[in-house]
Amino acid sequence: MASTINIEIAYALPTKQTLLSLAVVDGATIEEAIELSEIKQLHPEIDLKINKVGVWSKTCKLAQRAKDGDRIEIYRPLIADPKEVRKRRAERAKLEGRADKITGGRPNPRKKADAP
Repeated sequence: MASTINIEIAYALPTKQTLLSLAVVDGATIEEAIELSEIKQLHPEIDLKINKVGVWSKTCKLAQRAKDGDRIEIYRPLIADPKEVRKRRAERAKLEGRADKITGGRPNPRKKADAP
C-alpha cells in the first residue's frame, strides 16, 4: 500500500477563504493534489492555465511533487500592475509637492525655493 501525505489547498477571494485539508498519495504532483481536492467545483473560476500556484507563498510549477505538510495556494490574477500603481503614486506626490521633482525623494525644507 502506498504511503500518504497530508496537505492543504488554499484559495482566497476578497470576502471568503477556502482551506481544504486532504491526504494524497506520496509523490502526487501539485496539479494532481488540486484536482483531488475538488476545489474547482467549489470555485469554478479557477483555471490552472491562468491561475498561478505556490507552496507556502513561493510560486511553483504544477508538476512539482507535493510534500507532507505543504499548503498549496492558488493565486488569483492581479487586477493592477504594482509597478504602474507605484509610478502613478510617485507622480502624484511630485505634483502635490510631497516629493522632489528631480530626485523623487522627500523635498529638502532647507533648499531655497527657485526664484521667479
